[in-house]
Amino acid sequence: QVQLVESGGGLVQAGGSLRLSCAASGRTSSRYAMGWFRQAPGKEREFVAAIHWRGVMTQYSDSVKGRFTISRDNARNTVSLQMNSLKPEDTAVYYCAQSKTGLVADQSSEYNYWGQGTQVTVSS
Repeated sequence: QVQLVESGGGLVQAGGSLRLSCAASGRTSSRYAMGWFRQAPGKEREFVAAIHWRGVMTQYSDSVKGRFTISRDNARNTVSLQMNSLKPEDTAVYYCAQSKTGLVADQSSEYNYWGQGTQVTVSS
C-alpha cells in the first residue's frame, strides 16, 4: 500500500500564493507519475497538474496553466504544487495522487492511490 499525505493548504487572499506538498510512504516507487486534482463544493473532481516519473514532462489544466507549477523530489518521495496568482475559483480540496504508470495523465481513472486532501480557500 501507498500512503499519500498532503499539506500546505489554507486561506489566502486573491492574488496570493500557496505551496502544497505531498509526502508518499509505504510501498511507493519513484517510477510513477504523480498528479494533483481538486474538487470544489458541488462539483466533480477535476485534473490540475501531473508530472512524469522522472520529472521530464508536466501537464496542466488550462485553468491553472501559467499560474501553477508542479515539481517532485524522488529522493524524498515528495511532490509539490506551487500556486501563484490564486483566484477565488481555485477554492477547493486539493488531492495528491499516484498514477498507475510513469506517464502523465489527466484522467482520475489513471491514478490508483489518493491522499485525503487539503483545503485551499481563496478569498476575494
